[in-house]
Amino acid sequence: FLVRDTRRAIQEAAKKHCFVCSKMGATITCWETGCDRSFHLPCAPQGECVTQFFGLYRSFCWEHRPQQAVQPRPRQNTTCSICLDTVEDKASYKTMVCPACQDARFHRRCLQRLALHAGTCFHCPCCQNRELFVMEMLTMGIRMSKRPPSWESEPAVGPSDQRHSCCDANTCLCPGGRNHMEEEGPWKLLLCGSCAAEGTHHHCSSLESSTSSWECEGC
Repeated sequence: FLVRDTRRAIQEAAKKHCFVCSKMGATITCWETGCDRSFHLPCAPQGECVTQFFGLYRSFCWEHRPQQAVQPRPRQNTTCSICLDTVEDKASYKTMVCPACQDARFHRRCLQRLALHAGTCFHCPCCQNRELFVMEMLTMGIRMSKRPPSWESEPAVGPSDQRHSCCDANTCLCPGGRNHMEEEGPWKLLLCGSCAAEGTHHHCSSLESSTSSWECEGC
């Protein structure tokens, strides 16, 4: 049944076009009832789409994605609390706000990189809040690593032990599951060229078999 369902999912995805790049093979469809927008995972940032990497792994297009209810407190210096570059003075897809202190502002890309490197110690860099901050970030589509912080990694652990080894695509289409990988073909696992903390099968992200580099949504 698993193989048959997977084949059906592959066939259905092949018929859908991505509303961002207009190419076929879009494997992700907006969760909102009545919305038929589909997109490729690599196209999500450009299309301002959100995928929640917990629970039901729901995905949303730009129109139906969750919005932050909190707006940042007015302040003269509108900079990202991580990279210190300029950010918008209001919450948006690219600019996010800590729901606890309501003062810290971040670029989405900066938060995603921090979440992957901080792992289980992910919290607001300004007020140190964890519970409210993490839940809000997960809801807004920030993916967390379940590993210890990268800066606390033991030197004795070799590269082969640290290598990420599963497909993180929203919908993994591989009959062998997320941990299955092959040397070549559609089920070859490709790691993010920037953080190496996320991976995808070529087919699960609609990548050509000849593709040798890929970056995850956060990078």
